[in-house]
Amino acid sequence: MGLLEGDQLLSEIRFGIVRYLNTKPLYYGLSRRLPSATFDLDLPSLLSEKLATDQLDVALIPSVEYLRGIGDHGYVALPGSAIGSQGPVRSVKLLSHVPLEKIHRLALDEGSRTSQALCRIWLEGVHGVQPEQIENLPIGVPPEESTADAMLVIGDRAMSLPEWRYHTVVDLGEAWTRWTGLPFVFALWVVKSKVGLDLDHISKVLRACKDEGVCHTSEIAAKYAENLGLSLEECVYYLTHQINYQLDDPELAGLRLFAAKAEAMGLVPERCEIVIHSSGNFACRG
Repeated sequence: MGLLEGDQLLSEIRFGIVRYLNTKPLYYGLSRRLPSATFDLDLPSLLSEKLATDQLDVALIPSVEYLRGIGDHGYVALPGSAIGSQGPVRSVKLLSHVPLEKIHRLALDEGSRTSQALCRIWLEGVHGVQPEQIENLPIGVPPEESTADAMLVIGDRAMSLPEWRYHTVVDLGEAWTRWTGLPFVFALWVVKSKVGLDLDHISKVLRACKDEGVCHTSEIAAKYAENLGLSLEECVYYLTHQINYQLDDPELAGLRLFAAKAEAMGLVPERCEIVIHSSGNFACRG
């Protein structure tokens, strides 16, 4: 497949890409469409820092960091693509050695700040639990080595954990949807409003990549399943049924509710607005 019309104008864009399995359909073929662009594969939390400090032009960042940066950095989300769930997500889990109401010390995976916020919001909103001590669970530290009462674990390493070790295991994607009836959005493509890029065209390219990637989930699963300790069937099911790649009205409703609950807990700035680029206009707000 050749370059889309106008892609050459975007060839030197710096993209920040999450390296987890669930993101691979979103940028499928992106390097082929933009062969001169640069690609930084990193943790979602680190990509958000690089976008904020102008080391990247476009990045797939945690939705909570998008909400935090709307005011300070003029963040705009690009439409049509996201990483989310509408039910069990499998790769975002709360592992507790004790009953949930007895969690006093909570270790949060440092990889994604959205999942950190979701975990705290759900524990307080559903169980009235506010852990007295909250600490980071570094990426290189297996959860079984943590001495905390409970651990949030995300990404590929959450998918094949020995759950029998724990008193309670909560899939937070499933927990959110059961609580609210809405999808959850973990990460979005985000740009700064004043970077001078053709956002219509970038959105078109990224939507084309997502559409192509969703059609190639079996190929993606075959490449990565064995290294993750998953069967091919499990990996395909995860990519096709447990991850939601849409960013439409239901997902935006879930994002708005998450923003309101995060604001109530002081996890994002007050009165943060959802800003999504819309074709033909600068952005829509909600």
